[in-house]
Amino acid sequence: MKKIIAFTFCAFAGTAAFAALPPLTPEQAEAAALAKAKTAYSGRVDAYKLCLSQNKVADQFRMPGTPAPGACTAPPPFTPPVAAAAPPAPAAPAAK
Repeated sequence: MKKIIAFTFCAFAGTAAFAALPPLTPEQAEAAALAKAKTAYSGRVDAYKLCLSQNKVADQFRMPGTPAPGACTAPPPFTPPVAAAAPPAPAAPAAK
């Protein structure tokens, strides 16, 4: 029973701690977007390398005269995401 109460308390305390986090600064948001883009690109590169290695192994067992499977397509070079432009500052009122 004590374990259930302790777990419930920790769950509520953890939820409250995450809910109280401040919003990300623009620099942190940009860094997070860059990390997300790098991870996605890394996944595409890994899939390409896996395709190449699978074709290499399959070539060892393929009978002569059998057509090769579809070619692997290399991912394009990595390009970092474009940061969203900041909204323009409001114009100062004209002096009279």
